[in-house]
Amino acid sequence: MKLENKEEIKTETKKIVNSFKYALEGIKSSFGTERNMKIHIIIMLFVILVGVLLKISVYEWLICIVLFGMVIAGELFNTAIETVVDIAMPEKNEKAKIAKDISAGAVLVLSIVSAVIGIIIFVPKILYIILK
Repeated sequence: MKLENKEEIKTETKKIVNSFKYALEGIKSSFGTERNMKIHIIIMLFVILVGVLLKISVYEWLICIVLFGMVIAGELFNTAIETVVDIAMPEKNEKAKIAKDISAGAVLVLSIVSAVIGIIIFVPKILYIILK
């Protein structure tokens, strides 16, 4: 391997590492500044606890994990969109408001769908324990 290639590999590796670092900084920033992100994380931790206690199946865990990822990613997209809109349009603007409202609405839809699926997974197990 030529020294040139080693340097190129080193540079590319550094770029990849930095990409992950910046992404993690974004997640950390969102968790630190966004109330709804904290709510989603708390609900996720609660669902994990209940899932462990109720011994949900592997397939149910897979569904929960996908839903956790979708809601958290949706909240991250929403935060990014709201931030960009605030930068582009610091003064009140109806179209900026619509963009932010639609973005928040997308997270709401993801959250509601996730909650309904959670009800479908968990309520029968809880009722079985109660009625047993």
